[in-house]
Amino acid sequence: MIKLIGVVIVIVGFALNLNNIAIILVAGFVTGLVGGMDLIKILETIGSSFVANRGMAIFIMIMFVTGTLERNGLREMAAKLIAKIKNATAGIVIAAYGVLRLILAAFNVSLGGTAGFVRPVVMPMAIGAVEAKHGQANEKHVEELKGMSSGMENTTWFFGQVLFIGGGGALLVQSTLKNLGYETDLAELAKVEVPVAIFALIVASIIYYLKDRHLDKTLYGQNQ
Repeated sequence: MIKLIGVVIVIVGFALNLNNIAIILVAGFVTGLVGGMDLIKILETIGSSFVANRGMAIFIMIMFVTGTLERNGLREMAAKLIAKIKNATAGIVIAAYGVLRLILAAFNVSLGGTAGFVRPVVMPMAIGAVEAKHGQANEKHVEELKGMSSGMENTTWFFGQVLFIGGGGALLVQSTLKNLGYETDLAELAKVEVPVAIFALIVASIIYYLKDRHLDKTLYGQNQ
């Protein structure tokens, strides 16, 4: 049972709101020591595990960094920033994020997804736009904005990642077409996908912009 002390350290550390990275490192070292490993072996294990699972490790690091920034006022700063922009609306904020997300997805750059970027950055900016206009965001409006922001993230990432030659999405499409008897080149596949991705972005932006305007009218009783 003592080998599970690492789990206890993580739970207690998070409960006391201690530094996230420090908690994980301490838990890892303590677990290794009680398991009979020496210091060098522990460091080798951590290093090899990081390399073997670097994709997941990077995701975890992004989550830790985002959490630290959020705790130190990231959400508040994002809301204040958008509130200073004249005529900004939640629909425009989400559409602008869609443009940025599609461009970055084409280069296979991840911002952390819904949990790592949409929740701590995009959502506060969208809510800040609403509050700058109405003073207080309606709860129903906030819930709708959550779905709209996440929907834009999913749409642009889904269509944008195929634009990256050699990415997982492009290789999946290529292998699927090959099984159906169609030989395709990744560069040509990306060219064909460009207008599809742009069309998806435009449609999503229009839908969310109109939906935001409809929420403005119905929830705040103002004609936009």
